[in-house]
Amino acid sequence: QVQLVESGGGLVQAGGSLRLSCAASGSIFSLLVMAWYRQAPGKQRDLVATIAGGGSGVYADSVKGRFTISRDNAKRTVYLQMNSLKPEDTAVYYCNARRGPGVYWGQGTQVTVSS
Repeated sequence: QVQLVESGGGLVQAGGSLRLSCAASGSIFSLLVMAWYRQAPGKQRDLVATIAGGGSGVYADSVKGRFTISRDNAKRTVYLQMNSLKPEDTAVYYCNARRGPGVYWGQGTQVTVSS
């Protein structure tokens, strides 16, 4: 079992930045494929970015060049640096971990971007 705890959401003006963090426990962190998803009201949950144990990030087209996913295996934490935020980035952001057949979710953190 993997436990995920997100932090770092909040309210920011368009053009601003936020950094989300997700701390993981309960598994060998370096073996987890980590990802961030987001879900806006009335919409499906969509993948934002993903990163494997030692690899580089893969991004949704809508965030390429603005968001950066990274991980610190020693701290068992994955980050999402969000720059040049837009009102359409407003959503609940969820941390996700996968290892084999197991899929785990955090509780979510709200990001609101005002215009």
